[in-house]
Amino acid sequence: MSFLEPSDLPATGSPDDLKEFTSELNLDASRPTRGHDASVEQQHASEAVGALIRADSLIAGYFPGVNILNGSDLYAKEGELVGIIGPNGAGKSTLLKALFGLVNVTSGAVLLRDEDITNLRADQLVRRGVGFVPQNNNVFPSLTIEENMQMGAYQDPKAFKERFDVVIDLFPALGTRRKQRTGSLSGGERQMVAMGRALMMAPSVLLLDEPSAGLSPALQDEVFVRVKGINASGVTVIIVEQNARRCLQIVDRG
Repeated sequence: MSFLEPSDLPATGSPDDLKEFTSELNLDASRPTRGHDASVEQQHASEAVGALIRADSLIAGYFPGVNILNGSDLYAKEGELVGIIGPNGAGKSTLLKALFGLVNVTSGAVLLRDEDITNLRADQLVRRGVGFVPQNNNVFPSLTIEENMQMGAYQDPKAFKERFDVVIDLFPALGTRRKQRTGSLSGGERQMVAMGRALMMAPSVLLLDEPSAGLSPALQDEVFVRVKGINASGVTVIIVEQNARRCLQIVDRG
């Protein structure tokens, strides 16, 4: 399995230049990769039986002919908290975006309860119970906390009060400060809003992209505690993180 991030790509150049670049890095799609090894595929298939969500041999990228993911496998079972850990440029965020339909998958499949959801739109995935919290630009800063939650419940506005009560149980401060503008909150508090908003549609799977990034150690600890609480409430969580030590303390697998 090979990963490459957009930040690793040349800033300029033709598609042929990009193909040559990936070839130099031994990331060419025609090269056999871990995801295409028969024994590894069999092991993944065996372990992933009964998984709530799974990715099988994903090949995906941001540019035609330039693959960021080369045969990536992943699965999470009902109620699991799974960590994807690695340094910058490892392709962790790209894998989450491929699961959520934000990066085009050219080969392989993403399955939710054995239904093929590969390359579905984000709104279609939300309706099926998949939530996603990106690392950046994950709140509406000009809106209040309550208005952000309303945006999260846009597909089922009648359920707003019930869902917001559930979110407040997980993040009590969001209830007491519900009329406060989100742009005035700290980075850690904004992460709580972002995760809370994603929970407003009662997802069965929540994808978190580096929720502790840029936060102080104390706020990072709080975020990890909240993530564990979300998982304990019955939500399957897949979390991408660079903070390996702290992440491995809370995940079931990583």
